[in-house]
Amino acid sequence: MDSIVSFSIEGLLVAVIVFLLTWFWLERRAHSRVHQAQAQADQIVEEAETRRRDMVLSAKDEAIRMRGDLDRELTQRRKEIERIEQRIEQKEESIDKKAQGQEQREQNLRRQEGQLSSTRANWEKERAKQVEELEQERGRHLAELERIAGLTSEEATNQLIAEIEFDARAQAARRVREIERETKEEADRRSRKILATTIQRIASDYVAESTVTVVPLPSDDMKGRIIGREGRNIRALEQATGVDLIVDDTPEAVTVSGFDPVRREVARRALAKLLQDGRIHPARIEEVVNKTQLELEQIMREEGEKVAYEANVPGLHPDLIKLLGRLKFRTSYGQNVLAHSLEVSIIAANLGAELGADVNVCKTAGLLHDIGKAVDHEVEGPHALIGADIAKRLGRSSKIVHAIAAHHAEEEPQTVEAFIVATADAISGARPGARREMVETYIKRLEALEGVANSFDGVEKSFAIQAGREVRILVRPNSVDDLGASRLAQDVVKKIEETLEYPGQIKVTVIRETRAVQYAR
Repeated sequence: MDSIVSFSIEGLLVAVIVFLLTWFWLERRAHSRVHQAQAQADQIVEEAETRRRDMVLSAKDEAIRMRGDLDRELTQRRKEIERIEQRIEQKEESIDKKAQGQEQREQNLRRQEGQLSSTRANWEKERAKQVEELEQERGRHLAELERIAGLTSEEATNQLIAEIEFDARAQAARRVREIERETKEEADRRSRKILATTIQRIASDYVAESTVTVVPLPSDDMKGRIIGREGRNIRALEQATGVDLIVDDTPEAVTVSGFDPVRREVARRALAKLLQDGRIHPARIEEVVNKTQLELEQIMREEGEKVAYEANVPGLHPDLIKLLGRLKFRTSYGQNVLAHSLEVSIIAANLGAELGADVNVCKTAGLLHDIGKAVDHEVEGPHALIGADIAKRLGRSSKIVHAIAAHHAEEEPQTVEAFIVATADAISGARPGARREMVETYIKRLEALEGVANSFDGVEKSFAIQAGREVRILVRPNSVDDLGASRLAQDVVKKIEETLEYPGQIKVTVIRETRAVQYAR
């Protein structure tokens, strides 16, 4: 027990000694750090004081330098102000001198104005006196001129005005003719280029002779069988087809006559089949005619589809296809209307491409422009308006409908495509070899043209030339002047358009000739 207590006391003493030693060591270390911190603080304070002194010195130097700069700048400003003040004083002196000179000039001007006023008054008096003398002299001269000329001044003035007006009209007529000539030359040049480019891309057939619907017979004995007992066969055939059969003295031929080309074709085909079969009686005639009608409808549909394909116009209504096929059996002045429609479609498409128009509208309207001719014998009105109405009912666009209606001017053309279709129609119908007329019709048309030209006052003679495509009119020069000749040509053209029907276009040329004849004796 005592040993434990002793060990405890020893341990306590050791702990106290260790604590004291540790505290002493820490105390000394703390004193050391305090001395070091104090030394560092003194050093920092010394350095700060040094820097403060340096900054103060620098600030003083900078202040001295800035004060010197300000003194120099102030000195310069004072000098500049002194120079400005000197310049202002000089300008004031100059202005004063100018003001004195201006006052002197104004005084001189007022003095000169007074002198001019008096001079002007004297001049006006002198001028009035001279004008009065000139008026008196002019009156004497005018009276002398009137006495010599035998005209009053008013009559002479009117005569002079009439001469000036005549000269002005003559110059205006010459200028109008020059403008017309230049315009026509330019238009002809450009149109020839476009038309040549278009026409050279197509090839068309020529109409050489007139074709008639004639059915050849193997022998003249067949005429009796066609007529039948008491004419029952021919009456049955005419009733079934709606045409007239002409059985005359023409050897080995029967002529089929009818207004409807489709019915005429049905009659021709049916009669050819009956002649080939040999059985000709009313029941057989009716059977053959019905079969022929069905065959012809199929043929017309195929022809319409063929032409639409060749013209590259897809999507047509079936009724339009059928009407196109009917045109295969229709002719105009010997020209097949279906071939004409295809030709117009090709020309219109080429013209549209050359002129930048809607090619689809041009070729479609060109193909359908004469569609009204397929039914114009059944419907009242011009074929252009009939065709336009059909195209409208069967879903064609308004541009196509308008181009169809306007291709013969039943409507005023409003679009480029309408003008192109009308032009293509005229080209196809008016080209050489496209159409022909009967001699009687041709002569009547020439006489009608000359009659229209001769109906106007001042016309001496007129001649229809170039197969009726030009009329040359000779006028009396004493009755028609140059300006009147131009008006006469326009009036003749207007009357021809209103009163005559003709293919293509007609050129009207008015010729005025003045001859001066003298004889040397």
